[in-house]
Amino acid sequence: MEKWGTAARLIGVGFYISACIVGGVLGGLWLDRKLDSEPVFVLLGLVLGLVAAFWGVYQMLIPFMKEYKSDKKPDNKRERR
Repeated sequence: MEKWGTAARLIGVGFYISACIVGGVLGGLWLDRKLDSEPVFVLLGLVLGLVAAFWGVYQMLIPFMKEYKSDKKPDNKRERR
């Protein structure tokens, strides 16, 4: 059952990335149409969307990676023969 939680978390990360990028581009398109300044705000929206996506993914995956590392550490030292 733990695998489903991990899968859901990673799917959420994917949706977050796409929402940031699409939101930035759509916001840029809207501003470009309002201000009649064709590719300026689309590119700015894309860059801001990518930065927001990177930062959000970083913040979401840090706890996940810490949890993964703690699961991989051996709790009991095994005797070597």
